[in-house]
Amino acid sequence: MTLAEIKDTNIREYLKQKGIFPKKDYGYYGMYNSPFRDDHHTSFKVDYRKNVWHDFGTNEGGSIIDLLMKLNNCTLQEVITDISQYNNTTARQMNNFSFHREAPSTTIQNILPITHPKFIAWIQERKIALNLANVYCREIHYRNRDKEYFSIGFKNDKDGYELCSPPDFKGCISPKEITTFQNASETCLVFEGFWDFLSYLTIQQIETTKHDVAVLNSVANVQKAMDFLKAHKEIYTYLDNDDGGRKATELIKSSCLSVNNRSERYAGFKDLNDYLTGKKQVIEKPKKRGIKL
Repeated sequence: MTLAEIKDTNIREYLKQKGIFPKKDYGYYGMYNSPFRDDHHTSFKVDYRKNVWHDFGTNEGGSIIDLLMKLNNCTLQEVITDISQYNNTTARQMNNFSFHREAPSTTIQNILPITHPKFIAWIQERKIALNLANVYCREIHYRNRDKEYFSIGFKNDKDGYELCSPPDFKGCISPKEITTFQNASETCLVFEGFWDFLSYLTIQQIETTKHDVAVLNSVANVQKAMDFLKAHKEIYTYLDNDDGGRKATELIKSSCLSVNNRSERYAGFKDLNDYLTGKKQVIEKPKKRGIKL
């Protein structure tokens, strides 16, 4: 491979293959904890469009070649060998994937910050600050069956998106997966959906948490989160006060050592966002089967 081809290797995808993900994704660039040092301020930027990186903590940056030479403390020739092997493996995987997969019914047209007035009003109704929502969510414009739509989207660990729009639309752009935020913490917070995660941050009056986070994006995904959860000493669950939330909490308790069920703190509310907005849970009374003597 030529040096130009080496430099064209996608930094974001390479880091993802190595298990390094952005803590904040702004669509055309991402902010990471620096892979070179102990960094709690997400001071490492990857520009997706220009395919370059910059570490604001050390004022260093450059192409993927500079990144790997510093990250692995290796020579240029070793970087060329590593990237060549990586690109060959990726090409084979993509060929196999393209041969077997069906054409997607949903395609993303654009990913933008949340700006539509309808979405802004809906976020305000949920008592979430717009700037906080824009840290973790995007306005996703997509096409499905020759029709165009747009929704609020929350990215998962496999680059799919959870979608929602007022008043009650919920969907996803596959693949369906959990969303994790890793801060090298022994404590993990578990949420059912991203509105609950944003509600927690709002209640705590913070933009990020020092703890690790797992957003299930559906209690049906709880099994997918188990390996991640088991790596933590303390787990705090903030799931819904319904059968699904209770069953998911019990499943986590059966597999993990120390699990603290925080849903009791918002008893009387379906979920953490309802608690934040003061929307009381409606409990249906059982219908009488006849006149009791």
